[in-house]
Amino acid sequence: MNSPQSFTGENGASASRTVIVASTDVALRARLRANLMNLRWQVREASGGAEAVALLDEAPAEALMLDSWLPDLDIVELVCHIRSSHPAIDLLRIDGTSENEGVRSPRRNELLHALREAQDALPATDTAVWAAAALSIPRGSVQHSSVRVFPASAQDRIRMPSSEGRPAEGTLPELVGQSEAMLELTRLIRMVAPRSTSVLIEGETGTGKEIVARALHRLSVRSQKPFVVLNCAAIPEALLEAELFGHTRGAFTGAVASRTGRIEAAHGGTLFLDEIGEMPLALQAKMLRFLECGELQRVGDNETLRVDVRVVAATHQPLEQRATEKTFRLDLYHRLAVFPIEVPALRERREDVEMLAEHFLEQMGKESPRKRLSEEGLARLQMYSWPGNVRELMHVLERGVILAQERQEIRVADLRFGRVTSAA
Repeated sequence: MNSPQSFTGENGASASRTVIVASTDVALRARLRANLMNLRWQVREASGGAEAVALLDEAPAEALMLDSWLPDLDIVELVCHIRSSHPAIDLLRIDGTSENEGVRSPRRNELLHALREAQDALPATDTAVWAAAALSIPRGSVQHSSVRVFPASAQDRIRMPSSEGRPAEGTLPELVGQSEAMLELTRLIRMVAPRSTSVLIEGETGTGKEIVARALHRLSVRSQKPFVVLNCAAIPEALLEAELFGHTRGAFTGAVASRTGRIEAAHGGTLFLDEIGEMPLALQAKMLRFLECGELQRVGDNETLRVDVRVVAATHQPLEQRATEKTFRLDLYHRLAVFPIEVPALRERREDVEMLAEHFLEQMGKESPRKRLSEEGLARLQMYSWPGNVRELMHVLERGVILAQERQEIRVADLRFGRVTSAA
């Protein structure tokens, strides 16, 4: 495959002699940085996949040196994303995986030399793991590398999980379930999380929209910054503006002191606006202004503040339909729904009911003796339509644990749905 004559980013900026090193191993990164800088490379470091993607988006690089395990993103998915969004980068893996396609830097030998020297400085038990090789996965496809045997110490080093109790590949710890719908939801979360794109999470009440928002924050480069939550339906309309944008002392009756708003409190991190459909129309205009320019004014203040916040909103209402009915601003809807995510209802993924039930019973077993579901009880749960979704399942099981009293098994008669006094 022919290498490009020069390495440039999408904006034409030169990527020459810039390399990103993505690894959780601080010592390995330090050795690589020293070796590469001696060879006149500019080095940028990332401790996770989301941070590596953000660095690539900020400025071009000639090469990316990628560790075999990162705490936030699946390696295969990360590589496919980089191949798609940054096709001109030379991608090197330091775990022995090798393919035959992909862009190759004309200075690749320098990168491999720096990597070999870094490996030589590692303890002997780890050195066998770090054979330098280029990783290139053909665009548009996912190829898993061949099986490799790691020394026990190396397995500890890259924190390979055991198969027992381990989530299925591609899932997230926050999201319980292995149905196709949940795997697709996970894929979308992983795809958009590293960016600062606005996300609108849609789904019925009780599906777990805030859990999705927290997963987006955890997998983002903002994960060490605040995650601020505001439920637009829980605050009186007269106070919502001050709660969002903050206020100065004396701005209105009862404002005895200045107060920082939720937007400002989330600076550098993520602002989660739950039940965004309940935001008054007048306030929607001010929210749109902030989303467009990143500037806000506290209530009662003339000073403009610039705030860096990623906005994730959630709703159970059909906002697009409401926009056509003029009860929600269409321009705000489009600004929020740059990347919409639909959280599936529980009745659409009934195959996850058993796993969810076990998860909740496990959690409840931390405070009282662990209960188990009878086969008939599980069958009853799988037949139910779950209008309250995952939240309702949790409540039904909690009632079942209480009604079972000293019995270890939860029977059908212990499962009460809403105000119904029997499982019929």
